[in-house]
Amino acid sequence: MTIDVDLTVVGSINADITAVTHRLPAIGETVGGGRLVHSPGGKGANQAAAAARLGARTHMVGAIGSDAAGTAMRQALHRAGVGTDDVAVVDSETGTALIVVDADGENQIAVCEGANAHVSLPDREFPKRETVLTQLEISLDLMTELSHSVTGRFVINAAPALPLPTEVVERADLIIVNETEYDLLPQLREAKLVAITYGAKGSALYEHGRQVAFAKTQPRRPVSTVGAGDAFCAALTIALSSGLTRERSLAVANAVGAEAVMDPAAQPEYQPLEHYLRSTSSTETET
Repeated sequence: MTIDVDLTVVGSINADITAVTHRLPAIGETVGGGRLVHSPGGKGANQAAAAARLGARTHMVGAIGSDAAGTAMRQALHRAGVGTDDVAVVDSETGTALIVVDADGENQIAVCEGANAHVSLPDREFPKRETVLTQLEISLDLMTELSHSVTGRFVINAAPALPLPTEVVERADLIIVNETEYDLLPQLREAKLVAITYGAKGSALYEHGRQVAFAKTQPRRPVSTVGAGDAFCAALTIALSSGLTRERSLAVANAVGAEAVMDPAAQPEYQPLEHYLRSTSSTETET
């Protein structure tokens, strides 16, 4: 099939500074022998880069600083094929994430929001055929504004887990979380449609708290899990917007997420979504 999806991602853009170590440090502990990696990141930028590489016509709304990191982050989005006309340059440092990744791919992350605190919506309407994907590394006020201005499909990756305004939950066509985030946000039990990821066990969709679809994933020994959730979000949003069934969409998103954990970068190269459609089974039936 040909992917025909217009996607705008409203969210964070970060410069990732990653220390790769044999294990994560305990509180107050120093772990030596690490390897330092500088790379583009931010949940918004990660999802936009993944979506563009998967084949969606992707546009980014965000903010960067006027520093060298901001220039590098914009260039990374361009290389991925993301439109950046609505990425503002503001009087603040570019957002930065400090990450430690261990030998099993587990991580600890501290985020300094920087320019992400100044993200604002562009002076244009969101057309009905355009899907909008956002995350919680931008302000909740902006999230509320989006819930009023988006006329097409509105998708929220509720990470990091923060209580959402009731009107935002009611407006969202899809909310994506992992199982920990779902436990932290009991308000999602009443949401229209929620996707929950369960790591190596797979993912599921819930309507008003009732499971309506599930798909397994192929086990992987991860190199890094930093970008896996963002890859899943991009793939699931595109698949559902393309009209794929729920199980098929979950299976494809699982496959993209499984590929992401095999790459140390938060914005890996991906095949077009059609590749993952061919590589996943279509024998699942919706429940």
